[in-house]
Amino acid sequence: MQPPPDETRREAAEDAQWSRPECQVWTGTLLLGTCLLYCARVSMPVCAAAMSQDFGWNKKEAGVVLSSFFWGYCLTQVVGGHLGDRIGGEKVILLSASAWGFITAATPLLSHLSSAHLAFMTFSRILTGLLQGVYFPALTSLLSQKVRESERAFTYSTVGAGSQFGTLVTGAVGSLLLDWYGWPSVFYFSGGLTLLWVCYVYRCLLGEKDLILALGVLAQGLPVSRHTKVPWRQLFRKPSVWAAIISQLSAACSFFILLSWLPTFFKETFPSSKGWVFNVVPWLVAIPASLFSGLLSDRLINQGYRTITVRKFMQAMGLGLSSVFALCLGHTSSFCKSVVFASASIGLQTFNHSGISVNIQDLAPSCAGFLFGVANTAGALAGVVGVCLGGYLIETTGSWTSVFNLVAAIGSLGLCTFLVFGKAQRVDLSPAREDL
Repeated sequence: MQPPPDETRREAAEDAQWSRPECQVWTGTLLLGTCLLYCARVSMPVCAAAMSQDFGWNKKEAGVVLSSFFWGYCLTQVVGGHLGDRIGGEKVILLSASAWGFITAATPLLSHLSSAHLAFMTFSRILTGLLQGVYFPALTSLLSQKVRESERAFTYSTVGAGSQFGTLVTGAVGSLLLDWYGWPSVFYFSGGLTLLWVCYVYRCLLGEKDLILALGVLAQGLPVSRHTKVPWRQLFRKPSVWAAIISQLSAACSFFILLSWLPTFFKETFPSSKGWVFNVVPWLVAIPASLFSGLLSDRLINQGYRTITVRKFMQAMGLGLSSVFALCLGHTSSFCKSVVFASASIGLQTFNHSGISVNIQDLAPSCAGFLFGVANTAGALAGVVGVCLGGYLIETTGSWTSVFNLVAAIGSLGLCTFLVFGKAQRVDLSPAREDL
């Protein structure tokens, strides 16, 4: 008697999962990959003030360059998950990393091709955004297929910590390179390390045969390997889904504004301060804050608190209290207090990972990757507008307070929406099973 198709696919998926040694190697490799992803991503914000001086950019023009990353980033979220399902997430990550590493390392060279520095820098950031946009959806696809369910939470949290480590590394090492050798050295550093990582993955974990097969699948246009139909119409009729999207949008937008403009804020407001201080301390705080929020969330749920109550509490910290500290940044002239407020705001924003990011999986575990792609696309689009609007507000008002007011307003919108409409019940089931 033949086993049911679902059971056959489940057994095949289990056979394809990594062994424990393989999982450990890949976890460390992907942690480093996520770190390098953010090293390349934050190179421009760290160098924005120095590049503005060299090229004569005003705040509006700098805002265009900083926001242009998200123009590309928002276009490839769903595509990344789709390709991850077709050819394997590790191959998507490797191919994209080789391209964004090269573009990052070549950015200083592009500035010498023409006097149109603004156009060339904007173009390079759009390409970087396009290539990095596939990373997290492909990563989600990869880990969901290769990691055992009992080990998935730890693996996700470990790999995700690379975002803070990468920002920390570029903030520390990049600030020193910026002071010692100028802004081009920061791009050479982050791009060069990415290309070395690609070489390691290619030679030690993948190979030419794997990549040729992957490219062959793309060329032949074979269908997606998964057999799950996404109930888009059913999902988007639910207020809780829209609450999750709006909250993710707010969280991403407020984070992107701070990520893009905080280095310039400290450089201009406190010109005698050391870059490694304000580019490092907030991310040193963010790493333990992120781990603590995950531990606290799981502990509260295990003690019997309702899942949605815990999710809303995490969002109150990640969008509410973090916005309060962002507001405080605009009302102090003390460097030490500014570093404390920035660290608190960035650190508390990591609580969103235990709130809205997990809530998307609560709502639709069968298609969480696609729903995450939709929500993150909305967040990236909001990031484009938010970062540009931040530069416009600074240029027209001459005050950084307006930017931090913008962050607080965006955070409050997302928090209020989630508190009113947020739920944790599944919405991806057929109507007859939703209430079971």
